[in-house]
Amino acid sequence: MNTGDTPNKRRKFLLASGALIPMSLIGCGGSSSPSAPASAAPPPASESGSQAGTRALVKPVAPSTMTLGPAIVVDQFGYLPARDKIAVIRNPQTGYDAADSFSPGTVYEVVNAVSNAVVFSGAPVAWNGGATDASSGDQAWHVDFSAVTAPGQYFIRDALAKVSSPPFRIAADVYKPVLRAAVRYFYYQRAGIAKTAKLAGAGWADAASHLGPLQDRQARLFSAPGDASTERDVSGGWYDAGDFNKYTRWHAGYLIDLLHAFADNPGIWGKDYNIPESGNQHPDLLDEIKWGMDWLIKMQEPSGAMLSIAGLAHASPPSAATGQTLYGPPNTSATLASAGAFALGAMVFGARAGLASYGNALKARAERAWNWAIANPNVLFKNNDAAYNSQGLGAGQQETDDYGRFGHKLAAAIYLYQLTGKAVYSSFVDAQYRNTHLFEWWNYVSPFEAALQQALMHYASLPGATPATAAALRAAYATGMDGTDHWSAMSARTDPYLAHLQVYTWGSNAIKSHEGNSFAALALYGLGTRPAAANLNAALHYVHYLHGVNPLGKVYLSNMGSLGASNSVDQFYHTWFAHGSARWDSVKDSTYGPPPGFLVGGPNPSYHWENGCPTLHPLCGTQSPTPPTGQPPQKSYMDFNDSWPINSWEVTENSNGYQSAYIRLLSRFVS
Repeated sequence: MNTGDTPNKRRKFLLASGALIPMSLIGCGGSSSPSAPASAAPPPASESGSQAGTRALVKPVAPSTMTLGPAIVVDQFGYLPARDKIAVIRNPQTGYDAADSFSPGTVYEVVNAVSNAVVFSGAPVAWNGGATDASSGDQAWHVDFSAVTAPGQYFIRDALAKVSSPPFRIAADVYKPVLRAAVRYFYYQRAGIAKTAKLAGAGWADAASHLGPLQDRQARLFSAPGDASTERDVSGGWYDAGDFNKYTRWHAGYLIDLLHAFADNPGIWGKDYNIPESGNQHPDLLDEIKWGMDWLIKMQEPSGAMLSIAGLAHASPPSAATGQTLYGPPNTSATLASAGAFALGAMVFGARAGLASYGNALKARAERAWNWAIANPNVLFKNNDAAYNSQGLGAGQQETDDYGRFGHKLAAAIYLYQLTGKAVYSSFVDAQYRNTHLFEWWNYVSPFEAALQQALMHYASLPGATPATAAALRAAYATGMDGTDHWSAMSARTDPYLAHLQVYTWGSNAIKSHEGNSFAALALYGLGTRPAAANLNAALHYVHYLHGVNPLGKVYLSNMGSLGASNSVDQFYHTWFAHGSARWDSVKDSTYGPPPGFLVGGPNPSYHWENGCPTLHPLCGTQSPTPPTGQPPQKSYMDFNDSWPINSWEVTENSNGYQSAYIRLLSRFVS
């Protein structure tokens, strides 16, 4: 998307009431994916007993009555042996596929795909007595095959109708190669580094981007593009989403997610992710985090203040971009968010051999950022905003509201307290935690406030936390998670696809990940009355949804055929993998398609083409694309990547925030 394509319309995340979601940290944001082309990046190294990327030897039978979607949906990568396994059978009633129909038989079999032996059989159970679910437009039945625990490759078959699911694995390491692909996403999003064929795959090799004259190494203040005295180096970091801009506040949030993912399960991260640093003394995720942290360091001024944004030129491929890079001035929200990221980074890096000095430097930066923000509590800057004379700078609005700044301040205090043990930080938490929505709104736990609420639970777990504060936080969160949209919905199976959301909006796939992380937090911190296994099973249903247990039977990650997905994202909005590109537009129609592992935004019933269409421009066509228009919420999705005025970014654009939340969730189930 170029900066003239009505960028202010992006990244608008609204609750059903229309209120902005201040702390979600989600970015701006149908066809089957065949196996990746020969030029794809190398798959994960095989491990003993691993069947990663293999296909079933017995090909499942395609349904004869379903033309627009599958009858049986499963996690197309597979299931962990000791966790719940529930397949969903679907009969569309409303939406674009309403003409399809499927009547399930009375016996469903789990079949070993290698030997063709039936290892389990059972009757499907109708969801809600055969009712039609409004969120998906489907009738549904469940087949619970949790009793199948033996590792292997399987599929599910309707014994009467002779209809089968896609193949899937059961194995302890089933998600390990998927996690590797998801983490490699950040390598493809790196700015200012050559992507070699050896590392990226020949199809996505590209020269270093944004290093030409007046680009990232010579970036200038947005209000003085001709003034050489404002030049500074803002190179490195990650393209934020499908746009190439770099937003400091959001970037700090991505780092916090990834740092938690690393710290919560440090033993799972390998050194074989095929990134430039692979094989050094540190796990590759930590190397990737350091790449992002090094950019955050460049955005800090000596005072401790953080520059708000770097606006980059756009082109496909990224190395073809030649336009000038401009940056925005400091603001409080970016500085507070960065204080938290620096502090948590100091804890993680400082604990590793060879990185102690790096951790110490981050500690100093965290405290400088905090001190500047305390002295400058309301410095605002809105990019791409006429009131700030910043039109054209960036695509999403990086500034937040008063509650958003408060949330970043509270989170920063939590991480700084963990790092330093100083009473000034714990005193702030003790004095202010009841001003969060968790308390003001009566035990309000929400995936739209996941970053702040997860930070609060982290504080409650710290050995030095004030006991009364920790107890109140734990009780409020546990009570909130028992509520209507969390455990009550899970227990009642409110959603036939077992991954309930109160509302679907822009970036719904990120919200799914946040909700999964909310359940997982109960297990991580020992909260509530349910056993950890129950909470983890609940969290896993959100993974299964993203891996294909949804009305489309779609893996919401791009180009995952080589890792076992029979229907993954074919195309999505991204400047690099542009609409009409003969090389990257589509997995099935282009030479390469986009790389594996990009999580897309997901179903968005609020999607709308540009105001003024169809008469606005010939590219509008005659009507808004259907789907996503006019569908039940869970079917408000289509693989497309048209830019303005079709604005596919509202549905399919990736975001580092979507990706980091998903990585944090998925990593909980890798050992």
